[in-house]
Amino acid sequence: MTEEREAADSGDEGGLGEREQALLTVERRSWPGPGAKERAVRETLGLSPTRYYQLLNALLDDPRALAHDPVTVNRLRRVREEKRKRR
Repeated sequence: MTEEREAADSGDEGGLGEREQALLTVERRSWPGPGAKERAVRETLGLSPTRYYQLLNALLDDPRALAHDPVTVNRLRRVREEKRKRR
């Protein structure tokens, strides 16, 4: 992988990388039924659902993600907090 590609994927240039942007794009969509989102994650991102949610959870704490897509990030943070409260 070239240095430029690595920088773009990891967001080293100050913004989100391509993968991080793709994670948020998946979360912005509305999904038709059970399993559709997980299937799309595998097919478009090449990630297992478990790894996808691990990366997404870490991304929610990244200030660059909030700057990139505040509506989606804040919605997901609220959902995460509600789940934590129920435990």
